[in-house]
Amino acid sequence: MKKLIISLISVYVVSTSFFVNDTNFEESKSLVKKDVAVTVKKTETKHEAVSSSSVLYEAIDFTGFNKLSETVFEKAYLGYVNLKKAGKVPENSNLLTICDFSLSSNLKRLWVIDIKEKKIIFNSLVAHGKGTGEEFAEKFSNRESSHQSSLGFYTTENTYEGDNGYSLKLEGLDAGYNDAAYKRAIVMHGADYVNEAFAIQHKRIGRSWGCPAVPRDIAASLIDAIKEKNILFIYYPDQNYLASSQWLKTPVENLSMEKSRLANN
Repeated sequence: MKKLIISLISVYVVSTSFFVNDTNFEESKSLVKKDVAVTVKKTETKHEAVSSSSVLYEAIDFTGFNKLSETVFEKAYLGYVNLKKAGKVPENSNLLTICDFSLSSNLKRLWVIDIKEKKIIFNSLVAHGKGTGEEFAEKFSNRESSHQSSLGFYTTENTYEGDNGYSLKLEGLDAGYNDAAYKRAIVMHGADYVNEAFAIQHKRIGRSWGCPAVPRDIAASLIDAIKEKNILFIYYPDQNYLASSQWLKTPVENLSMEKSRLANN
């Protein structure tokens, strides 16, 4: 009788263990499917964002202008879309201003693009801060009195008459990178040292105290075109910034970051 009972117990234990393992296996398969689905969705979202910016980029006629890097445009456009979705600018805001500070300051490295009409409105020289570098930009800061330029996305605000003449206030939207811009009085303004003649004489255009200064003769018309809630993007291939800016995340990545933040609170 004891042998029979022991045999029955053994059979029960073995069969139960198979049942548990089967359950775990099914749960594992379910988790794998979910992970694959999220990965596929993330890949599709990235592909859609890249595809959209690529089609738009190809439609823009750069004839007669310096050609903006497609990589830089892709990042600027992704931020433009995310900022609109976040309500940082009105839905009818169609102008995107891009400064590519990876280029020589002697080149026209500022573009104002009408996204709706798919055309270039301005292509101009633009200065970086004297603490940022000589001909080429190298260092960036969000600190007061650093005289350095600040990376990232901005909204254009109202205009005023200041020490540098007609100027445009800027609101930095990247925490830790340019969100002190308003307090630092980082604005767009015209400057006599931003011109080709100055570059020929000094081997570079002049530098500001951190402001994206533009040629004096186009400053007023450029500022009037982009003022009052349009987007400005100052680009440099700083990997820390590019990896951390919330405006350069796809919607899926933003959701993942928000879930992680809530889980850690």
